[in-house]
Amino acid sequence: MAELAALEDPRVRAVNENHGDDHGVNLGKLRAVAKRVKTQQDLSKELWATGDTAARLLALLICRPKAFSAQELDTMLRQATIPKVNDWFVNYVVKKSAHAEELRQAWFADPDPVVAASGWALTSERIVKKPEGLDLPGLLDLIEAQMKEAPERLQWAMNNALAQIGIENPELRARALGIGERLEVLKDYPTPPNCTSPFAPIWINEIVRRRDAG
Repeated sequence: MAELAALEDPRVRAVNENHGDDHGVNLGKLRAVAKRVKTQQDLSKELWATGDTAARLLALLICRPKAFSAQELDTMLRQATIPKVNDWFVNYVVKKSAHAEELRQAWFADPDPVVAASGWALTSERIVKKPEGLDLPGLLDLIEAQMKEAPERLQWAMNNALAQIGIENPELRARALGIGERLEVLKDYPTPPNCTSPFAPIWINEIVRRRDAG
Protein backbone atom coordinates (compact mmCIF):
# COMPACT_ATOMS: atom_id res chain seq x y z
CA MET A 1 0.00 0.00 0.00
CA ALA A 2 2.91 2.32 0.77
CA GLU A 3 4.44 1.57 -2.62
CA LEU A 4 1.15 2.30 -4.38
CA ALA A 5 0.78 5.53 -2.42
CA ALA A 6 4.27 6.56 -3.57
CA LEU A 7 3.20 6.08 -7.19
CA GLU A 8 0.30 8.52 -6.79
CA ASP A 9 0.49 11.34 -9.36
CA PRO A 10 -1.95 14.28 -8.99
CA ARG A 11 -1.98 14.84 -12.75
CA VAL A 12 -2.93 11.23 -13.42
CA ARG A 13 -5.64 11.44 -10.76
CA ALA A 14 -7.09 14.59 -12.35
CA VAL A 15 -7.41 12.83 -15.71
CA ASN A 16 -8.84 9.67 -14.17
CA GLU A 17 -11.41 11.53 -12.11
CA ASN A 18 -12.89 12.89 -15.34
CA HIS A 19 -13.76 9.26 -16.12
CA GLY A 20 -15.05 8.42 -12.65
CA ASP A 21 -11.87 6.64 -11.54
CA ASP A 22 -10.57 7.70 -8.12
CA HIS A 23 -6.87 6.83 -8.37
CA GLY A 24 -3.70 8.57 -9.51
CA VAL A 25 -1.39 5.66 -10.36
CA ASN A 26 -0.02 5.34 -13.88
CA LEU A 27 -1.28 1.98 -15.15
CA GLY A 28 2.04 1.14 -16.78
CA LYS A 29 3.76 1.50 -13.42
CA LEU A 30 0.99 -0.53 -11.78
CA ARG A 31 1.52 -3.34 -14.29
CA ALA A 32 5.26 -3.24 -13.55
CA VAL A 33 4.51 -3.81 -9.85
CA ALA A 34 2.22 -6.71 -10.76
CA LYS A 35 4.92 -8.24 -12.98
CA ARG A 36 7.37 -8.15 -10.08
CA VAL A 37 4.92 -9.45 -7.47
CA LYS A 38 3.61 -12.19 -9.81
CA THR A 39 0.47 -14.23 -9.09
CA GLN A 40 -0.44 -14.24 -5.39
CA GLN A 41 -4.05 -15.12 -4.68
CA ASP A 42 -3.95 -14.45 -0.93
CA LEU A 43 -2.27 -11.06 -1.39
CA SER A 44 -4.79 -10.27 -4.11
CA LYS A 45 -7.68 -10.87 -1.69
CA GLU A 46 -6.03 -8.68 0.95
CA LEU A 47 -5.53 -5.86 -1.55
CA TRP A 48 -9.13 -6.14 -2.74
CA ALA A 49 -10.41 -5.97 0.84
CA THR A 50 -8.78 -2.55 1.35
CA GLY A 51 -11.36 -0.95 -0.95
CA ASP A 52 -8.62 1.25 -2.42
CA THR A 53 -8.94 1.57 -6.20
CA ALA A 54 -5.24 1.27 -7.07
CA ALA A 55 -4.95 -1.71 -4.71
CA ARG A 56 -7.96 -3.37 -6.32
CA LEU A 57 -6.53 -2.87 -9.80
CA LEU A 58 -3.29 -4.50 -8.67
CA ALA A 59 -5.32 -7.29 -7.04
CA LEU A 60 -6.96 -8.06 -10.37
CA LEU A 61 -3.57 -8.32 -12.07
CA ILE A 62 -2.09 -10.81 -9.57
CA CYS A 63 -5.11 -13.00 -8.77
CA ARG A 64 -5.96 -16.47 -10.08
CA PRO A 65 -9.28 -15.95 -11.92
CA LYS A 66 -10.19 -19.64 -11.80
CA ALA A 67 -9.74 -19.77 -8.02
CA PHE A 68 -12.84 -17.68 -7.28
CA SER A 69 -16.25 -19.22 -6.69
CA ALA A 70 -19.30 -17.83 -8.50
CA GLN A 71 -20.49 -16.30 -5.20
CA GLU A 72 -17.15 -14.58 -4.64
CA LEU A 73 -17.24 -13.14 -8.16
CA ASP A 74 -20.81 -11.91 -7.70
CA THR A 75 -19.87 -10.20 -4.43
CA MET A 76 -16.78 -8.62 -5.99
CA LEU A 77 -18.73 -7.29 -8.97
CA ARG A 78 -21.20 -5.53 -6.67
CA GLN A 79 -18.23 -3.93 -4.91
CA ALA A 80 -16.56 -2.93 -8.21
CA THR A 81 -18.38 0.35 -8.73
CA ILE A 82 -15.38 2.30 -10.09
CA PRO A 83 -15.40 2.09 -13.93
CA LYS A 84 -11.78 0.94 -14.42
CA VAL A 85 -12.08 -1.64 -11.62
CA ASN A 86 -15.32 -2.93 -13.11
CA ASP A 87 -13.83 -3.10 -16.61
CA TRP A 88 -10.70 -4.98 -15.50
CA PHE A 89 -12.71 -7.27 -13.24
CA VAL A 90 -15.00 -8.40 -16.06
CA ASN A 91 -12.27 -8.66 -18.71
CA TYR A 92 -9.34 -10.02 -16.69
CA VAL A 93 -11.13 -12.19 -14.16
CA VAL A 94 -14.74 -13.11 -14.98
CA LYS A 95 -14.10 -13.91 -18.65
CA LYS A 96 -11.37 -16.35 -17.58
CA SER A 97 -13.55 -18.01 -14.95
CA ALA A 98 -15.41 -21.29 -15.36
CA HIS A 99 -18.45 -19.43 -13.99
CA ALA A 100 -18.61 -16.81 -16.77
CA GLU A 101 -21.72 -18.18 -18.48
CA GLU A 102 -23.56 -18.79 -15.21
CA LEU A 103 -22.81 -15.24 -14.11
CA ARG A 104 -23.69 -13.78 -17.52
CA GLN A 105 -27.18 -15.18 -17.17
CA ALA A 106 -27.50 -14.13 -13.53
CA TRP A 107 -26.33 -10.56 -14.16
CA PHE A 108 -27.98 -9.89 -17.49
CA ALA A 109 -31.31 -8.61 -16.14
CA ASP A 110 -30.13 -7.51 -12.68
CA PRO A 111 -31.92 -4.40 -11.37
CA ASP A 112 -28.53 -2.75 -10.70
CA PRO A 113 -27.57 -1.22 -14.08
CA VAL A 114 -23.83 -1.64 -13.43
CA VAL A 115 -24.33 -5.35 -12.75
CA ALA A 116 -26.59 -5.66 -15.80
CA ALA A 117 -23.95 -3.88 -17.90
CA SER A 118 -21.47 -6.60 -16.91
CA GLY A 119 -23.98 -9.21 -18.05
CA TRP A 120 -24.26 -7.44 -21.38
CA ALA A 121 -20.45 -7.23 -21.65
CA LEU A 122 -20.23 -10.99 -21.24
CA THR A 123 -23.01 -11.35 -23.79
CA SER A 124 -21.02 -9.30 -26.32
CA GLU A 125 -18.11 -11.66 -25.73
CA ARG A 126 -20.35 -14.60 -26.60
CA ILE A 127 -21.78 -12.85 -29.66
CA VAL A 128 -18.26 -12.68 -31.05
CA LYS A 129 -16.75 -15.95 -29.82
CA LYS A 130 -19.57 -18.41 -29.10
CA PRO A 131 -22.95 -17.20 -30.37
CA GLU A 132 -24.53 -20.66 -30.50
CA GLY A 133 -27.63 -20.73 -28.32
CA LEU A 134 -28.03 -16.95 -28.07
CA ASP A 135 -31.32 -15.43 -29.22
CA LEU A 136 -29.81 -12.63 -31.29
CA PRO A 137 -33.14 -11.28 -32.65
CA GLY A 138 -34.39 -11.27 -29.06
CA LEU A 139 -31.34 -9.29 -27.96
CA LEU A 140 -32.06 -6.77 -30.71
CA ASP A 141 -35.64 -6.50 -29.41
CA LEU A 142 -34.33 -5.65 -25.92
CA ILE A 143 -31.81 -3.16 -27.26
CA GLU A 144 -34.45 -1.46 -29.37
CA ALA A 145 -36.82 -1.18 -26.42
CA GLN A 146 -34.38 -0.27 -23.64
CA MET A 147 -31.08 1.20 -24.84
CA LYS A 148 -32.25 4.76 -25.49
CA GLU A 149 -33.26 5.34 -21.84
CA ALA A 150 -30.71 3.06 -20.16
CA PRO A 151 -28.22 4.50 -17.62
CA GLU A 152 -24.86 5.35 -19.17
CA ARG A 153 -22.84 2.24 -18.29
CA LEU A 154 -25.66 -0.09 -19.32
CA GLN A 155 -26.27 1.94 -22.47
CA TRP A 156 -22.64 1.58 -23.53
CA ALA A 157 -22.75 -2.19 -22.93
CA MET A 158 -25.96 -2.59 -24.92
CA ASN A 159 -24.55 -0.44 -27.70
CA ASN A 160 -21.50 -2.69 -27.86
CA ALA A 161 -23.74 -5.73 -28.18
CA LEU A 162 -25.71 -4.01 -30.95
CA ALA A 163 -22.52 -3.29 -32.88
CA GLN A 164 -21.17 -6.82 -32.46
CA ILE A 165 -24.45 -8.36 -33.65
CA GLY A 166 -24.33 -6.16 -36.74
CA ILE A 167 -20.66 -6.87 -37.43
CA GLU A 168 -20.77 -10.63 -36.93
CA ASN A 169 -24.17 -11.44 -38.48
CA PRO A 170 -24.78 -10.28 -42.08
CA GLU A 171 -28.39 -11.48 -41.93
CA LEU A 172 -29.09 -9.17 -38.97
CA ARG A 173 -26.90 -6.27 -40.09
CA ALA A 174 -29.64 -4.20 -41.71
CA ARG A 175 -31.81 -4.45 -38.61
CA ALA A 176 -28.90 -3.56 -36.31
CA LEU A 177 -28.04 -0.56 -38.48
CA GLY A 178 -31.68 0.52 -38.48
CA ILE A 179 -31.93 0.34 -34.69
CA GLY A 180 -28.77 2.39 -34.35
CA GLU A 181 -29.99 5.02 -36.78
CA ARG A 182 -33.38 5.33 -35.08
CA LEU A 183 -32.11 5.48 -31.49
CA GLU A 184 -29.11 7.75 -32.28
CA VAL A 185 -27.32 6.59 -29.12
CA LEU A 186 -23.75 8.03 -29.06
CA LYS A 187 -24.31 9.62 -32.47
CA ASP A 188 -22.64 12.85 -31.35
CA TYR A 189 -19.99 11.27 -29.12
CA PRO A 190 -16.68 13.14 -29.59
CA THR A 191 -14.30 10.78 -31.37
CA PRO A 192 -10.56 11.49 -31.71
CA PRO A 193 -9.03 11.48 -35.21
CA ASN A 194 -8.16 8.01 -36.53
CA CYS A 195 -10.57 6.38 -34.06
CA THR A 196 -13.85 4.70 -34.94
CA SER A 197 -16.99 6.32 -33.59
CA PRO A 198 -18.93 4.29 -30.99
CA PHE A 199 -22.13 5.21 -32.87
CA ALA A 200 -23.23 1.72 -33.89
CA PRO A 201 -23.99 2.35 -37.61
CA ILE A 202 -20.58 3.97 -38.19
CA TRP A 203 -18.85 1.30 -36.08
CA ILE A 204 -20.53 -1.60 -37.88
CA ASN A 205 -19.92 -0.23 -41.36
CA GLU A 206 -16.28 0.62 -40.67
CA ILE A 207 -15.36 -2.80 -39.26
CA VAL A 208 -17.19 -4.59 -42.09
CA ARG A 209 -15.41 -2.36 -44.63
CA ARG A 210 -12.02 -3.22 -43.13
CA ARG A 211 -12.78 -6.93 -43.16
CA ASP A 212 -13.95 -6.81 -46.77
CA ALA A 213 -10.85 -4.83 -47.74
CA GLY A 214 -8.59 -7.30 -45.96
